[in-house]
Amino acid sequence: MPETPVFSAAAVAAPHNLASETGQTILAAGGNAIEAMVAMAATVAVVYPHMNGIGGDGFWLVREPKGRIHALDASGPAGALATINRYREKGYDSIPPRGPDAAVTVAGAISGWGLALELSRALGGQLPLDLLLGDAIRYARDGYPVSRSEERFVTGEEAALYEVPGFAEAFLVEGKRAPEGTQRRTPRLADTLEQLAHAGLADFYRGDVGREIALDLERIGSPIIRKDLETYRARVVEPLSVRLKNSTIYNLPPPSQGLATLLILGMVERLKDLRGETPERHHALIEAAKRAFAIRDRVVADPRNLAHDPASFLTLQALEREAALIDMKRAASFPLPRPIDGDTIWMGAIDRDGLAVSYIQSVFWAYGSGCMLPATGVLWHNRGTAFSLDPASRNRLEPGHRPLHSLNPAMAVFDDGRVLSFGAMGGETQPQFISQIFSRYAEAGMGLADAVEAPRWLLDARPREREAVLKVESHFDPGLIRGLSRLGHRVEEMDEAYSGRFGHAGMLVKHPRNGRVEAVHDPRSDGGAVGL
Repeated sequence: MPETPVFSAAAVAAPHNLASETGQTILAAGGNAIEAMVAMAATVAVVYPHMNGIGGDGFWLVREPKGRIHALDASGPAGALATINRYREKGYDSIPPRGPDAAVTVAGAISGWGLALELSRALGGQLPLDLLLGDAIRYARDGYPVSRSEERFVTGEEAALYEVPGFAEAFLVEGKRAPEGTQRRTPRLADTLEQLAHAGLADFYRGDVGREIALDLERIGSPIIRKDLETYRARVVEPLSVRLKNSTIYNLPPPSQGLATLLILGMVERLKDLRGETPERHHALIEAAKRAFAIRDRVVADPRNLAHDPASFLTLQALEREAALIDMKRAASFPLPRPIDGDTIWMGAIDRDGLAVSYIQSVFWAYGSGCMLPATGVLWHNRGTAFSLDPASRNRLEPGHRPLHSLNPAMAVFDDGRVLSFGAMGGETQPQFISQIFSRYAEAGMGLADAVEAPRWLLDARPREREAVLKVESHFDPGLIRGLSRLGHRVEEMDEAYSGRFGHAGMLVKHPRNGRVEAVHDPRSDGGAVGL
């Protein structure tokens, strides 16, 4: 059922209720949207470990009340020892998704928190770090209940994950997923967060915490060395944008796949007479996604390996050219070159002054590499799995380089003054979910809650098949299914409604006429939206 949207002076939205409550507490204490988001990011990193953690990456979009957009890239590069030869000599054809050899890249999220707080202070934020991390420390030390999502979530290479040294002791109960409601305590992680609260976030890279992380990574055989941590810093980057008829949409540049999200929405904008919840509108979104993913896979890589300016694909002429290649009467073939996986959290916040944040944080696959670093309690991500071991690939593994990244938070500014912070989890499928919820809200005229709740589709693959199938949630409109089938889509209806497989999405909008913030988070998640 649709979540009841929040209407308030300020609001936050998150996939876990404890994270939402943390954000509300910070706003009530006088914090701004950035400070609320850092606090939420810390809490959700503790209580939703299958989706994210401080051993992962993050991306930020921040819009000041006067209109300036800031984009922060907190994705980490490959370690100094992460070479193609290293993996080839070990007999790998691709980077494994689990274990020490999957712990390829530096975790950038904490540095991103620090960079965001620098921006916050420039905008008047002044809450102390120990307050922002206080809830996360308490949940890690005193315990939190395992979520429904964590108990039920299915991920790839699960057997290999359970065999990673230290993983079973940290997350399993009698060799199985911990049941929902099980109390879990992570005292080492609590100690680490407490140290960061007092020594500063840079300690994660260049202080006592960084030293312990580097020693543990060396012990398990990861290609990351201490210098990789010491030299890492999140970056301010120029956001990408696409102009639609009534709004401008923003997202992150490479290595983020934000280009794909903007391409989908930009192409569909150029197709005529697409109104409401019709097979034609969904067909247009699906076919635009196919074309956008083909461009993404050809173009998006580490910024130093780009052959094209990503913004050149978002010009009016480029979008019209791509849209003209969409056959509105027949579905195009779409092979899936690699498995779709990736588990993430998206969160949003808009404060009383109108400062808006769209933030995404992840360990990539569920539980990342599975490597629990014993000295710090940090679970390390496996983002480096997205690298290629082909020397000719633009996404080839190279020390210091970043792989193509699925994370892409979105933000829209409407001509009537509305500001929309929105996004979704779902690995490489994120652009599909983001484009569906935006299209339903901005074009089909749905309310915020209905746009997020409505059943979704995703392009996925059946086992042992390379050609994509269009999977739809079980409560998808039968008329839409028949219409999409007539257009040539191979539709497979799933057994479950409101499945996490179809993403955890959220939307917050600041209305200019009354200054109120409307917010909602996905019924597919364990969270919600709360306000002041």
